[in-house]
Amino acid sequence: MTSSDARKPARRDITFTSGGERCAGWLYRTDRDEPAPCVVIAHGLAGVKEMRLDAYAERFAMAGYHVIVFDYRHFGASGGTPRQLLDIRRQHEDWAAAVRFARSLPEVDSGRIALWGSSLSGGHVLAVAAKLRAAAVIAQVPHVDGLASTLALGPRQSLRLAGHGVLDAGRALLHRSPHYVPASGPPGSLALMTAPEAQGYLALVPPGLSFDQRVAARFALRVGLYSPRKALRRLEIPALVQVGSSDRTTPPLAAIKAARRNPNVTLAIHETGHFEPYTGELFETFVGEQAAFLDGVFV
Repeated sequence: MTSSDARKPARRDITFTSGGERCAGWLYRTDRDEPAPCVVIAHGLAGVKEMRLDAYAERFAMAGYHVIVFDYRHFGASGGTPRQLLDIRRQHEDWAAAVRFARSLPEVDSGRIALWGSSLSGGHVLAVAAKLRAAAVIAQVPHVDGLASTLALGPRQSLRLAGHGVLDAGRALLHRSPHYVPASGPPGSLALMTAPEAQGYLALVPPGLSFDQRVAARFALRVGLYSPRKALRRLEIPALVQVGSSDRTTPPLAAIKAARRNPNVTLAIHETGHFEPYTGELFETFVGEQAAFLDGVFV
């Protein structure tokens, strides 16, 4: 074991139940004797916890916070059939179940729970924070405006995906297996994310991980109607919203406008696209801001 390995916080596998299914995750315990705040983390569109969420969790644990990272039902190591079903309501339920689990742990200060989300889950944490009585929210390059995200695809791609969504919805009504589309692909391909930057999505998958990036196509019919910007404007707890000025996957303007209307929100604008913050120098910048924000809320 190297010295850097020795400094890594302890991690153990966990499971909790949501909607009668098993959600799998990790618990990172920080080195504190008294109950400590906890950060609850989940990924964006079809992502799984192995796609760099461990890097964020390690930093937060080293900064003095317990961390729970989980996979949504139907994805990754979690249960749920059919596989790769992205249902916004169910994912909100998974957030509620994860927070309940965190509050059940004796080492966690149940009144000091922070939610961390990125991309689609950045929208989720804004949408559920008030209901879950969270103490703080971190939203990294968040999805806040479904119409803006749909318009960024262009009319031809939007109609193409809608057609596949209708096909999948019809199969669901007939209790047949889903019709899938890829989460990401090159420009012009059939996928939910096709901006040139989308190649950064699969770059987050660690070597050796068997990753399924398909998504049941019915999600294409719902994403355009999902706009957590209203929740962002109404938040009454501290929130950090980090946007990329050149983000072509979750267009930043709606998040910037909503964040500026809420005095509880700290807005950070960076010259970056959608996937760069997960790695390299921009990861250091983003996670450093996030740790400083948590310290400002909880210390």
